[in-house]
Amino acid sequence: MSELDSLSEYDDIIAWVNDTLPDDEASTGLTALDKKILELLGALDAASDDTSSQLERTIDDVSRGVPRLAYDLHFMKDGAVTLQNSLVHVHVRSKAAIPDSTRQALSQLHVLDNMKRHMEAARDVLREAESWSTLEMEVTSLLSDRQYAKAAARLSEASRSMVVFQNTPEYDPRRTLMISLQNQLEASLSSALVAAINVQDLAACKSYFSIFSDIQRESEFRNYYNGSRRASLMTLWQSTKLTDCDEDGTQTFLDFLRTFNAECLSLLNHERGVMPSIFPDPAISLSALVTSILAGLQPSFSHRLASVSSYYGDASLKTLISLFKEIEGFASSVQKIIEKMKYSATLSEDAPPPSPSHSRRRSMRMSMSFRPGPVRASSSSQSVAKTLSLSEWEQELFQPFLDFQVDYASLERRFLDNSLISVISLDGDRQRDTDSARLLRERSVDAFGAAEESTRRCLSFTHGYATVGLVQALDSFFKSFMDTWSREIRSQLETSSSAVSNDPSEDELSALDYTSGDWAAFQLSLHLLTSARSFHERLSSFESKLRANIAQISTSFRLARDDPSTFSTSASNRYWNRPDRVTAKAILTEARTAVFEFARVCQQSLQRIILSPLIKSLDGYASLPFWTSTEEKGQAKYNDLHVPTFSLDPSEHVKRVAEGLSNLPRLFEGYVDDDALSFSLDTLPHIQSAVGEPHGHSRRPSASSVIKPLDHDAVSSAWLSSFGQTFLVHLIKEVLPTIQELSGPGAVQLAVDLGYISHNVDALNVELEDLNRWRLCIEAVDLDAVQVKDDIWREVVRMRTK
Repeated sequence: MSELDSLSEYDDIIAWVNDTLPDDEASTGLTALDKKILELLGALDAASDDTSSQLERTIDDVSRGVPRLAYDLHFMKDGAVTLQNSLVHVHVRSKAAIPDSTRQALSQLHVLDNMKRHMEAARDVLREAESWSTLEMEVTSLLSDRQYAKAAARLSEASRSMVVFQNTPEYDPRRTLMISLQNQLEASLSSALVAAINVQDLAACKSYFSIFSDIQRESEFRNYYNGSRRASLMTLWQSTKLTDCDEDGTQTFLDFLRTFNAECLSLLNHERGVMPSIFPDPAISLSALVTSILAGLQPSFSHRLASVSSYYGDASLKTLISLFKEIEGFASSVQKIIEKMKYSATLSEDAPPPSPSHSRRRSMRMSMSFRPGPVRASSSSQSVAKTLSLSEWEQELFQPFLDFQVDYASLERRFLDNSLISVISLDGDRQRDTDSARLLRERSVDAFGAAEESTRRCLSFTHGYATVGLVQALDSFFKSFMDTWSREIRSQLETSSSAVSNDPSEDELSALDYTSGDWAAFQLSLHLLTSARSFHERLSSFESKLRANIAQISTSFRLARDDPSTFSTSASNRYWNRPDRVTAKAILTEARTAVFEFARVCQQSLQRIILSPLIKSLDGYASLPFWTSTEEKGQAKYNDLHVPTFSLDPSEHVKRVAEGLSNLPRLFEGYVDDDALSFSLDTLPHIQSAVGEPHGHSRRPSASSVIKPLDHDAVSSAWLSSFGQTFLVHLIKEVLPTIQELSGPGAVQLAVDLGYISHNVDALNVELEDLNRWRLCIEAVDLDAVQVKDDIWREVVRMRTK
């Protein structure tokens, strides 16, 4: 039953189970553990039955006693009223029984007692006045005789009597005299105090601390002590020249900080054994010493951090992280020293051991750094006050990093750009001889290599608080990377048609009205589209890893938030309030949009090359002479008789266009197996997306924008449809509106041409309502009878009325 008896000492049942079950190696077998669990279950069942029985008996006793309780209370009330009446009656009778002479004697005794008390109070005041009249002379005499302890005791006694003169005209002069005498005593002791501190005369230091305590100047004593003990560190800090903080120096700030921290820890370890002999609160005194060291640094730590950031520029984040980790290690060492001092003080006071319920609990203090927090010892207000005071040095230590942590997104973005530029500069001469597609793949490897360590940097520098900024920096970095390539490739593809190629398929392309420059641009666009697909796959993989890391950080934050004793922060945590937000939606949305925009540039280049012969075939089409001819094409004269024909042939321009359209499937057939062509089909020009909306509009991709294998026929159909749509858009928007005049026979010929084109584009699975509108308006005998009078109708009216 000893285990059950200890259950009342625990606040958490899990802690009791962990402490009760055996944890030594000899009894960790499953059989022994199962046996112990069965014993505990049996004991708990028996104890539960006993408790239930006792509870039932108690309920029965209470049920029987409650009805009688009201009667007992009523009886007690009646008795109290009767007793009150009796006391009043006795009091009246006792006053009436006292003789007049006795009453007068008692009154005189009362007056004499008051006079005595007033005279004693007047005597005390006179004594205090006499004491203050000789205070200055006595203290000055004691100081001249170097009897500092007696002088301090005399001042302490006089200070306690200051309350007598509160709210009187005598208060301010006496207070001024008290401060003056205390200053004299402090000035007389200062030299001897500094000498005792320097030679580590602990007995003298403790005696001087008692003297300063008597005159309510403990803080001045700590200032003397801390100033003397930190002097060597201040000299080391000020005299060392650093390469990244000063104009000249022999070492970096990081190397110097390691040396400085080692010297500081050496001093603190020494003070850990000295301060308990001087101060009654050594842990708080050691904390005050650390705060004094940090606050007294000149130039300040913040100033040197700013100098380091300015010196390293865009690459400063790596150095700042190293400095932050060094400071965290220093803070952890200081915390351990303080904990050792507190533990030693607890043992010296014979304090009881901590409760078993706290033996397995781990306390972590999480501000902008994770370090072991103070041991939870007591819930008294004094312990809380001490715990709060111990955190002042931590605030002084980590405050200089706060501005950089808040600006982490900018620092990370600059670091990523600098890392990529550094890699590119190493092989700047080689990229002139490397094709753009291969160079893009290599640069992608460099970009993702620079970004791979970003999560680790965020955790190291902000412990996850700047994850929102990290996502923004990565998204902006990849977007800028792809936007730069989009601009460069767009400019390069516009001039690549003049390139010369010796590809063996040049003869085949020449037969299809394509030049070697067109072939070079086509291959470049296709390879760039392959590189874009590869980049998108790597981006999706990287985003998945990033989302997993963010979800893990979010979970740790949520668990820490559930325990207020281990979670204390005012930082922005938009992701932590809604952990599902980072797992349910894409986080690198701008980067994905930039990848699709790059794919769009490559697809437009491919289309421009493929459609270039067709577009050239329409050069001069709008200015053909038979548009204004009044003689119907296809009629022949025989002995001045017009012999009509039954059908018209399309014009030569349209025949060449139709031949080119019919050759598109054959030309595209050799490349349909290329995976690059199945990438980002929604960005193909003039093609409807899966939801029926042209992707040419600004549409943000979702998290499900992953590459899925598509059927080759579907890919081929999408590209051919886009080719046909693009060609018809050019015909309708750029060619047909430029026809200035259209006669009756010309209208007939144009209708034949449009019908022939419509028949050919139907084979490409292309339908365009505007083409049918043109045919309808051109074939109309009476334009006024057309129901829909839109821009196309107005264009045809313009042509027919000239």
